[in-house]
Amino acid sequence: MGSLSAEERPIVGALANTVRGEIEEAIKEKASALKVAELSAKLEKEKIDITLPSKKPYLGTLHPLAQVERELSEIFIAMGFSIAEGPEIEKTYYNFDALNAPSDHPSREPSDTFYIGEDILLRTQTSPVQIRTMEHKKPPIRVISPGRVYRCDAVDGTHSPMFHQLEGLVVDKNVTMGDLKGTLDKFAKIYFGENTRTRFRPHNFPFTEPSAEVDVSCFMCGGKGCRLCKGEGWIEILGAGMVHPNVLSACDIDPDVYSGFAFGVGLERVVMIKYGIEDMRYLYENDVRFLKQF
Repeated sequence: MGSLSAEERPIVGALANTVRGEIEEAIKEKASALKVAELSAKLEKEKIDITLPSKKPYLGTLHPLAQVERELSEIFIAMGFSIAEGPEIEKTYYNFDALNAPSDHPSREPSDTFYIGEDILLRTQTSPVQIRTMEHKKPPIRVISPGRVYRCDAVDGTHSPMFHQLEGLVVDKNVTMGDLKGTLDKFAKIYFGENTRTRFRPHNFPFTEPSAEVDVSCFMCGGKGCRLCKGEGWIEILGAGMVHPNVLSACDIDPDVYSGFAFGVGLERVVMIKYGIEDMRYLYENDVRFLKQF
């Protein structure tokens, strides 16, 4: 610009500005084109074919314990039972005393029961719900009480410090052992199959007299003997008996007028029998590979 005359400088300056503007505009257009090309290439690379089938989302299912609890509850509800609930943190009176358990009964020992205080514990059975029901409701009574219970058991393939029970109670006039057997026979046929038979073996429970352990004929082999029933043809599923008169009296129910029966089944045992599970710990590990099977 220094070699230009005064007349030429404005002309050349204007020309230079025009050229600079055109160059800047060309650069801007090129940069914009490069961005568009980059975006187009990225979109092409990430292109989704909406006509392809999508991945099916995995839907969870009820835990096998929850499934079995619902199935058993529905059976007994259809028989006229209602569901009763109670606290898991319980008083010694409801867990032992009102159930006719002697003061020196082994189940009261701290080695068997989780005590929170001198008179407070984690319930070892759902039977306290039956006592609470009889205290607040007069016969006729027909209830089931499913729920968690706790005992001082070491964890292994068949034991756990926390497990689940479903207990039943019927109290009315003229209730007999025949009513108990008929109820459990009906339950077994509905749940395990129409050809299922039941067997009552004498046993001893503080809160029932007479008491029995109840077996069902193996639904896998029909009672012939197999791996599931360990060749015996029978599978133990629950305990039962006629409500002890002392238990009725503790709830201000006259045992000379009313009688009743009670039964209790461990839900883990039913699940393990039904699905052929050999180790109870599988039910608590929350392994999705295991739970997906149900």
